[in-house]
Amino acid sequence: MEDSVDRIIAQWAQVHPRMDVGPMGVLGRLSRLTRFFERDLQGVFSEHSLQPGEFDILATLRRADTDGTGLTAGQLSESAMVTSGAITNRLDRLLAKGLITRETDPSSRRTIRVALTPRGQEIVDAALRDHVDNEERLLSILSTSQREQLEGLLRLLLQDRESRS
Repeated sequence: MEDSVDRIIAQWAQVHPRMDVGPMGVLGRLSRLTRFFERDLQGVFSEHSLQPGEFDILATLRRADTDGTGLTAGQLSESAMVTSGAITNRLDRLLAKGLITRETDPSSRRTIRVALTPRGQEIVDAALRDHVDNEERLLSILSTSQREQLEGLLRLLLQDRESRS
């Protein structure tokens, strides 16, 4: 069965028959799938009145703030893998929604600690359940062994890219 990337590869084969455009097939499919998946993920987050970046911050706090004292902006930025500028905007929106607190660290007045409010924890837990169900739906066409194989291959690619950064 042919997909949209197959048609593009076929067109390139006519224009440049000696050029191996095989890598375009892999990366083109990853790119198209990313757009489809992001749209589907956004739909779930919207049901909880969240943007994907806001969910990421709430989920990071939920999984990384194991002692309930909150995370510093630096810890949050590192755990969420985004820039400090992106963190600030997201934190402002989440604070306005009453989903997080942002307070001065009692042990260091120059440090700000961010924590989930009870409402924030409730929202992220509900969104997480729906998010995982949605991801299961998105991958349901693959068998368990296919998922494991795909995950292993993607891990290999990601490890290579992360080692170069």
